[in-house]
Amino acid sequence: MGAVCCRPQPIDFDGEVNLFHFILLRCVGKGAFGKVRVVQHKQTRELYALKYINKAKCVKMKAVANIIQERRLLEEIDHPFVVNMRYAFQDDENCFFVLDLMLGGDLRFHLERLGSLPEDVVRFYVAEISSALAFLHERKIIHRDLKPDNILLDERGHAHITDFNIAVHYSDRRLLQGVAGSMAYMAPEILAKRGYTYTIDWWSLGVCAYELIFGRRPFRGKTNSDLTHSIVKDSLRFPEDVESRCSRAGIQALKGLLDRDPSRRLGCKPNGEGFEELKRHTWFSCIDWATLDTKEQTAPFIPDNKKANFDASHELEELLLEDNPLRAKQRKERDLSSLSAEMRQMEEQFTSYDFKKMQRRSYYPQTQIVSTVTATSSTGPASSRPVTPMTIGNDGTQEGYPYSHKPVSEHDIGVVEPTTPMEMVEISEKAHH
Repeated sequence: MGAVCCRPQPIDFDGEVNLFHFILLRCVGKGAFGKVRVVQHKQTRELYALKYINKAKCVKMKAVANIIQERRLLEEIDHPFVVNMRYAFQDDENCFFVLDLMLGGDLRFHLERLGSLPEDVVRFYVAEISSALAFLHERKIIHRDLKPDNILLDERGHAHITDFNIAVHYSDRRLLQGVAGSMAYMAPEILAKRGYTYTIDWWSLGVCAYELIFGRRPFRGKTNSDLTHSIVKDSLRFPEDVESRCSRAGIQALKGLLDRDPSRRLGCKPNGEGFEELKRHTWFSCIDWATLDTKEQTAPFIPDNKKANFDASHELEELLLEDNPLRAKQRKERDLSSLSAEMRQMEEQFTSYDFKKMQRRSYYPQTQIVSTVTATSSTGPASSRPVTPMTIGNDGTQEGYPYSHKPVSEHDIGVVEPTTPMEMVEISEKAHH
């Protein structure tokens, strides 16, 4: 008699989404407690990015609140220039985000490869990202970690914001106080402990634009203290060859975004007027704002689709070094009361999402309080993200995609900020490579 053939179980696409619905393709990124890989939906054949986060590591790094907060925030966001969440689910080991696939690489990757970018290219990215920021701020969401690493290009060269791990809702009635983000991109009002709101994202956009045009950040320091002093006190200076790199209108736009007074900062007038003011700025006179969000305009820079626009070593590492490679597994029956409080919280609050079957919704203001677990410190494996000054947030990590490797800079020093009941836990760790 012949051997009995083990036929795969039929996939129930009408049921709740799970990993069996996807074909696992190449690994394109790695973070402190998760990885990113390309996947294909077996029914629709659509390609996505699968970001998966190990639950045990998440608990160990006291990042449960972050993951749930990010999951909830992403459910209410859908914008042409955001890396949108399409599905969310979990199994016994991991939490999964299925996101829009961006094959063009992040702006850090391109900045390191090219040294700097032409002014017209940067202006196009600033216009697209400003549209996304206006959308987020209209929904009372601050990103808090805008930097070249977190701006991804699609294959047609359009820019998208990713990594909402330390994003929060804000209220007009109460300023946020926690120190969160990547220090080199933090607005002075954060570092001066004066309290802040959505205006900090426009400052970060200004730092990004300056860095992309000139290949260096406007404010620098060898230590956190030096960097803080530079951001809060130093005058804004431009390189000697500024006139050959940037127009006068571009310089004025950068000065507007990097105004230390949030009330005068470009993009920061309330009730959406700031975005309208930005659109009227001379620097953007060549941007067709009416068609920008439809992506009808041809991007001035098209990524090379014949080359990997991310660190290809992640795929090799997955093949050779991973002792527990990702694969779809049936969930085990388990008694929730037997789980730790953190594991139970993930089971109950990291709920499934399917963009084809569910309406997007907001959890605000409930998203602000997602955990009764208090974290005061964090120690764990360092992120393999290209290291700009360390992202300071709930987990001290930089989670996103795609990733690449870069030596730790000398001012990647951790900062711990006391928590408040209505904000996420603010923690950082010292990076090690």
